[in-house]
Amino acid sequence: MKVVHAPGELEARPRAVALGTFDGVHLGHGRVLETALSTAPALTPAVVTFWPHPRTVLGNEVRLLTTLERRLELLAEAGVEETLVVGFTLELARMEPDAFVDELLRPIGTELVVAGADFRFGRGRRGDLATFEELGLSVERVELVPGISSTAIRELVGAGDVEGAARLLGRPAEVEGTVVSGDARGGTLGYPTANLRVDPDLLVPAYGIYAGSAAGHRAAVSIGTNPHYGGSERRVEAFLLDFEGDLYGERLIVELWRRLREERAFASEDELVAQITRDVEATRAAERPV
Repeated sequence: MKVVHAPGELEARPRAVALGTFDGVHLGHGRVLETALSTAPALTPAVVTFWPHPRTVLGNEVRLLTTLERRLELLAEAGVEETLVVGFTLELARMEPDAFVDELLRPIGTELVVAGADFRFGRGRRGDLATFEELGLSVERVELVPGISSTAIRELVGAGDVEGAARLLGRPAEVEGTVVSGDARGGTLGYPTANLRVDPDLLVPAYGIYAGSAAGHRAAVSIGTNPHYGGSERRVEAFLLDFEGDLYGERLIVELWRRLREERAFASEDELVAQITRDVEATRAAERPV
């Protein structure tokens, strides 16, 4: 997929443009993308998306479902071949709707705008899909899928309901990070883990033990503070079943299939190891959602 960061980097040609932030690229987003890709065969389909998240720029705290890198990967997997990533700023938020169209959409040849029915843009969020039509563009309005939104998915993930989140995403919930060195306690117990440094802007699921996968292997995943060792700092650790190798410094995407239990302290190291063994067995038996 071709990714650009300014309209001038795309050759102007008749385009059908899917507009949106697309955090999480969930099933509702999928309908918007599918419409842009299939509605007007004579037009070149493209996505225009925004980074950072508009709500963050406007002063609202938002924990993201995906990094920009992961969002772009998911857009490519959906069949998108061109994406314009627009840097979202306060200046952009204050732009009049006609200027938004003239500066971002017309230069790339936009003829058709495809977006969710609730899409708003421009100063005071005054622009809507009817505004695009008033400004001479065709519009394909995609009705919202009841119950499916990035906000709803964040609530489910934040509560540890990764199975519910998967039903709205159309794929397993994920946590992503870079593998860094840890305290090596897992290795001494016979269960070496990959310790993830997670982007501070990303949403991390509710603390607990999860069954999932990473790097093509099933994984038992611990998210929390390691209360057995009196920890206070949040950690995300994945024990990859049947894996041998070095992941230090690698980017790792961990799928979370099911929350197995809450994290807790144990009366002894032997009890801890016995519970980890049960967690690993449960991970082997877990089914990938959707």
